[in-house]
Amino acid sequence: MMNTQLLVGPMLEHAETFFAKKEVISQTHDKLHRLTYKEIGQRTRKLMDSLQKLGVAKGDRVGTLAWNHHRHLEIYFAAPGMGAVLHTINIRLSPEHIVYIINHAQDKVLFIDEDILPLIEKIKSQLTTVETYIVMTDKAEVPESGLHPLYSYEELLAAGDPSTPFSEDIDENDPAGICYTSATTGKPKGVTYSHRGIVLHSYALGLADAAAISESDVGMPVVPQFHVNAWGMPFACTWFGSTQVMPGPRFTPQRLAAFIDTYKVTITAGVPTIWLALAKELSEGNYDTSSLRAVLCGGSAAPLGLIKTFEEKFRIPFYHAYGATETTPLVTFSRLKSYQQDLSDQEKLQERSRQGILVPGLKMKVMGANGPVAWNDQEMGELLLQGPWIADSYNGDDSNNAAFADGWFHTGDVVTVDEEGTIKIVDRTKDLIKSGGEWISSVDLENALMAHDSVFEASVVGIPDPKWQERPIACVVLKEGYNTTKEELLDFIRPQFASYWLPDDVLFFDEIPKTSVGKFLKRQLREQVKAIYSKS
Repeated sequence: MMNTQLLVGPMLEHAETFFAKKEVISQTHDKLHRLTYKEIGQRTRKLMDSLQKLGVAKGDRVGTLAWNHHRHLEIYFAAPGMGAVLHTINIRLSPEHIVYIINHAQDKVLFIDEDILPLIEKIKSQLTTVETYIVMTDKAEVPESGLHPLYSYEELLAAGDPSTPFSEDIDENDPAGICYTSATTGKPKGVTYSHRGIVLHSYALGLADAAAISESDVGMPVVPQFHVNAWGMPFACTWFGSTQVMPGPRFTPQRLAAFIDTYKVTITAGVPTIWLALAKELSEGNYDTSSLRAVLCGGSAAPLGLIKTFEEKFRIPFYHAYGATETTPLVTFSRLKSYQQDLSDQEKLQERSRQGILVPGLKMKVMGANGPVAWNDQEMGELLLQGPWIADSYNGDDSNNAAFADGWFHTGDVVTVDEEGTIKIVDRTKDLIKSGGEWISSVDLENALMAHDSVFEASVVGIPDPKWQERPIACVVLKEGYNTTKEELLDFIRPQFASYWLPDDVLFFDEIPKTSVGKFLKRQLREQVKAIYSKS
């Protein structure tokens, strides 16, 4: 067989050649853009030429602080396509962490959306490696700014050569991208993605028993492009010729619902908090969502009630997937097997609430305190992974590399596995609650609480207890118009759990703190709960 390289640049080249008329529909701050893949390809080549003229060379880090739009998509292919390294920066991190990861990654160029300029202006004196700033705006003139030198994205493209070729001086194992973890504890950790890993991961997204992305799809990644490359959707959708809908900056549930209706979106992806908000909007508005064949949910476990709402009320197929920054991210995907179609509706729903089976190409093992756990859906253990799109270390950081001991990535996620090989996330190792020597899953309690009609969000944390070591406390946000009591909620979940699992208390909040990517921020919530009890 020929020893050819798996590279990012040729993925866009394929779209230019075979899907030239297909569109990318992109919302920016000021307008809606509709560009064909032929135009996206030309713009990307112009960008590569302009970056080369600015001195960007093979291996240089190119940072982005941007929302989901066509310009960000073009950088996805321009940077690795010329041998540089795409570094998508999470704009929702603290300024301290943004400074840290820009310096740690050694970014040479920063692409910045116009509304994010003030953030970078405040920290510019702390950036040690950045030589060039490029602003992305629909305005004709470069905004007033203290950043120097500051170039206009569109002016650079206007001066670029549309025939610039993708570099062939790249090995498939060379770095193509860098993402950093969202830092719920400590400093963010960098993960470097190879060209080979991104290409193989994109293949996996096209598998019929995974996301099944194809030319006929209209894909709308709601998960940010700065979070694990929007779960790889922009790469896969471009390569396979899917129409793409980019929802742009500071989108609302109303915009998402309207885009699904207007552009006949077939597949979309995001975290549970996004879908909770969309479900509320779909219930209150009048939208046609019949085009949707798949809502992909990851980042944290989706409540059973949320899955039921989408599948039974809206008739929208809802799929659990699981992954992490370190895994590019797709690891498992939840689909019913052919012989499971005969299960009852309730059994199907329970099965769909799990995180699914391993995607072909990866290996896993689940390790408990005494070795590998039995696949009986009872024993809990930490999920370990191997595969061609699984990281083998953190970027330039040996202090955290115990997570990759023995050639396996230790995810920190505690799971059970049933006899079918289907995993269920029980908790993060640090969020499991140990009470009287027994483990309690905060995730199971949260999902049970969120199945109640009145509950919008629920998060369960453990707090120290002098007798039992730890005890669970439920933190709940009620839907508007409900006045449900603590007793009603505890009675609702009581039949599902052993008595010692039941939370000692239910606290009602207006909002539960979340991480930069929409997950519950349990560390902060735990401190809030401790503070409440210290005053009482």
